Parts: sequence; structure tokens; C-alpha cells
Amino acid sequence: MTDRSAALALTRRTTLAGLAAGTALTLTAGRAQAAAPDGNALFRHGVASGDPDATSVVLWTRVTASADMPVEWDVAHDAGFTQLAATGRAEATAERDHTVKVLATGLRAGGRYFYRFRAGGMTSPTGRTRTLPTGQLDRLGIALVSCSNYAFGFFNAYAAIAGDAGVDFVLHTGDYIYEYGADEWGADTARTLGRVHQPAHEIVSLSDYRTRHAQYKSDAGSQAMHAAHPLLACWDDHESANNPWTGGAQNHQPDKEGDWAARREASIRAYYEWMPVREPGAGRTRAQFWRGYSFGDLATLFTLETRHTARAEQVDYRPWATRIASRADAERLERETIDAPGRAMLAPELEADLDIALRRSVRAGQPWRLIGNPMPIARTRVPDVVAAGLIPDPFTSSGASDEAKALAWKGKWNLPFYPDTWDGYEWARERLYALSRKAGAGDLVFLTGDSHSFWANRLADAKGRPAGVELGTAGVTSPGDFIGSGFAPDVSEKLDRAFEAHNPEVVWTDNLHQGYVRLALRRTAALAEFIAVDTITTPSAGTSAIKRFGLTRRGRTLQLQERPA
Repeated sequence: MTDRSAALALTRRTTLAGLAAGTALTLTAGRAQAAAPDGNALFRHGVASGDPDATSVVLWTRVTASADMPVEWDVAHDAGFTQLAATGRAEATAERDHTVKVLATGLRAGGRYFYRFRAGGMTSPTGRTRTLPTGQLDRLGIALVSCSNYAFGFFNAYAAIAGDAGVDFVLHTGDYIYEYGADEWGADTARTLGRVHQPAHEIVSLSDYRTRHAQYKSDAGSQAMHAAHPLLACWDDHESANNPWTGGAQNHQPDKEGDWAARREASIRAYYEWMPVREPGAGRTRAQFWRGYSFGDLATLFTLETRHTARAEQVDYRPWATRIASRADAERLERETIDAPGRAMLAPELEADLDIALRRSVRAGQPWRLIGNPMPIARTRVPDVVAAGLIPDPFTSSGASDEAKALAWKGKWNLPFYPDTWDGYEWARERLYALSRKAGAGDLVFLTGDSHSFWANRLADAKGRPAGVELGTAGVTSPGDFIGSGFAPDVSEKLDRAFEAHNPEVVWTDNLHQGYVRLALRRTAALAEFIAVDTITTPSAGTSAIKRFGLTRRGRTLQLQERPA
């Protein structure tokens, strides 16, 4: 989704700008940094684990060294490493930016383990991890996170997840890093907090992406979360560049930034180096980054890849600014362009894998089927915010912002909030819903990032048939749309309520907070808690559950009901 400052040609909040015409925390010089423990200078970026199956898990670290270096690793049943479960040796080489990624195998299903790395006479921080359970499982806890922009503040949501006893696995649905330069979106906040992006320019090359990943993993909250829980990851757009599709990206200008395919390849290579994810299997490429996870007899989680393998180019509202003069014109835009058949989102290979995973889950009698979803899928149209008196008419007011003009224009014509989400790909969304129904799994739980807002949504297909529910997380640090667009807090809250009232699928939303969603699954019910951090401007924060929703089943339909906070 677009996330650039209002001065740029196309932004997340102003798609119509053209309308108007486990570590110690130290503070140094006002800058928060993750400092390695004494004698541990080699492992400055901490440790991480992820992408598990029932008998193996990926372990990750990075060695800060100028030469290639052998690294040993241990997995143990106990924190003292007296009962070893697996050991091995790897090489930290310049070819992989001295990152070390190993697959620890031969582990037991549902096992909990401790791991560490050793090199040059030094030992890394200790990490905790686990494999996927098999057989009977009565409870599963997942933390849902997204949109961690280093420039906007400290990753306190990560730190809270590290200490959250209700979390078994962390699902990150993308925008793990941002590609912008030091003088772009969030620049003023970054300078105030001492969190200016490195390198200073927009990242384009392999070296650039590696440097940015390294900076993000210097955050103490990030290191704590990664050391505490295994990661289940998918990416969105900012891991490469804003709003990519199969043929390019909104935030890529070939005349200035070179070949898009080369840039995308560099971003994907750096991602695989710096993240605890498995390399692709035989016949697959790194771009085909989707995964299926089975949690005993309780749940299946399938993550989606929506950027690099199938996505048609997103619709740009700007050319329509002077072409829409009636509701009929707006409906024609939706019918002939936004909803055009063949506007794909998911690769055929992904759809085939998803179909297999859903059918297997249904046959096994698992009560829960989760989708790791990089961007919102609920139908979300903009209410007429001017007619409702929520904002003054920006086209007759002096000094109105581009954000206000964009919101007012979309609301006047009852258009989808953002055409780069699933709302801009109706054909693909209906195709996904149809696939799930045919698999006997029309009761999906979409776990969604990207929007920087909390969401609780009831989903339906184009014929009104229930399609599941959606739980969306706010950003780890990225600001909510309305607050981030300069609307006052009271106006931003009223806009949230207006979106709820206007959209049948939206039960509740909140753009005022940062944080994460904690989802606790049990056999017959689930509880989703929307956890907000009280600040991101200092490197420690309290948390509170600002909303709770229960998930229950009525026949084959999921029910979403608010619970006392």
C-alpha cells in the first residue's frame, strides 16, 4: 500500500493528490540502539527462528566480521544446554552478508527448544523456539503484526510480544522493512527520535537492502521478539518497493533507479538472507513465497504471496478525477476496470497449494483455517464524509490538504477506500472465496496487515454468502491513515465510526493506536484481543487490550461477537 509523504506524486493516503491540481538497550546521543552483551560483539543483530514444521525449524543469526568465519550452533531441551537435541556447523560468508541460516532437523513434534550460535570464542544470545505440534492440540496462541517502520518509532509491540505468555508463534504479514530514504515519509519523527533510515537514500541495490535489514534488526524490541518466538512470515510491498506488481512498482522509476527486475531480485535475496525462512523447494523460486502450517488437529495457517508472482497492476484513481461526474460513471469505473475479469492477485501454483491445504484441513476435522493475508480483504467503501459533516468540503475550503480532498472525492462517489487492496481486485477476491467454498472451507479467518489500523470484519462474497471473518492489525509503528493524514484525533475517531456505519462488513476499526493482535484458538471458540502500546516514542511501553472479540461457529458460519474489555 502507498506510504509516501504528501509531496510525492502518489501516496497511500493521497491517491488523489492530482485532484487538487534478549538484548540490552542503551541510549546514545538520543538514539536507541540494541547493544550486544559484553563480549558478544560478533552477534550484534541477535538471533531468530522461524518457518517450522513438525520436526525442524530454521535458525538465524548474523556475524559482524570482515572475513568468512565458521559458526557452530546448538539446539537443546534446556536453557543450560546440558541436553542437546541437535548441533551443527555453518559458515558466515561475505556472499551471504555474513548471515547464517541453518535448518535444525530431527526434532520432536510440538517440542520447545533453546538454541545458540558460537563463533570466534563468543556465544550468541540464547533463543527459544518450537516445532509444529501434531495430534491433539487444545490451544494455540498467535501474535499478528505488520508494518514496522523504523523511522516512526521504537518496536515496542515486538518487545511486548516477547514477554507475552499467550503467544506461541508470531505471524508477520509484511512491511517488515520500508524502502524510503531518510528525507521521505516519517523523516521529521525519525530525526527527533534518532531513528533516521540507513542508508540515507531510497534503497535500490543489494547492499542497500542488506543495510536496511541490518538497521531494523538493531532494534531491541525486534531482537527480543525474535529470540522469544518462532516467526511465520509473508511479505507485502515495502520489502521491495511501494505497490509492486508483476511488471513494476509505483515507487520505482526506471530512469532513475534502473531495472525493476534487478531491484526486485536484490530485495528478495536480502530478505532470504536476513529472515529465518526456508529456501524454496525443488521447482520453486524465492518469489513464490507462500507457506502452509498445520497445528495438530486444531488449525491450518496458509500465508499468501500477493505482490511478485501474479498481481495485475493496481488501478490508479487519478486519471478518473475529471472523468467521473455521476454515480453511473463511478459504477462504470468499478464494473469495467476495477472488477474486470482476469485481474489476478494469486498465482495458479499458490491457488493449487491452498486448495490442497484447505481440503486436507477439512478432511482432518480441524476447526480453524487461517489465512496470513498481506492486505485488507473486507469490502470497505468511503462514506460521504463531507455530507456527513465530518470534514469541511476541501474543494471549497482554503488550505485543505490533499488527503482531505482524496477522502472527500472517494466518499462522494462511494468508491473503495484503496484500489491496491483486495477491493481493487474483485475478480481475484471472488475466485479466492469460490476456491474456499469448493474445498468445504468457506469459514476462513483472515489475519491481515498493511492498513495500519485495527479491524474486526465479517466477510461475504458478492452474493452475500458468508466467507469468514477478518482480523486486522495496526502497525507496529506506522501511523493510522487518518491520524497519519493530519486529521485531529477526535475527527479520526469519528471517521472510524463512519466507516463502521457505512460498510456492512466492518464491525469495528481503530486507526488511533499501534500494536498487535493476539489470537487464542481453542477447539470450539477463539478470542481475538487487540493490544495497543501506549507509546512508540520511547523504548519501553505499557500495553492494553482496547477491544476483544470472540469467534464461535454456527453451523459452517463463523460468528464475531464483542467481549468485555
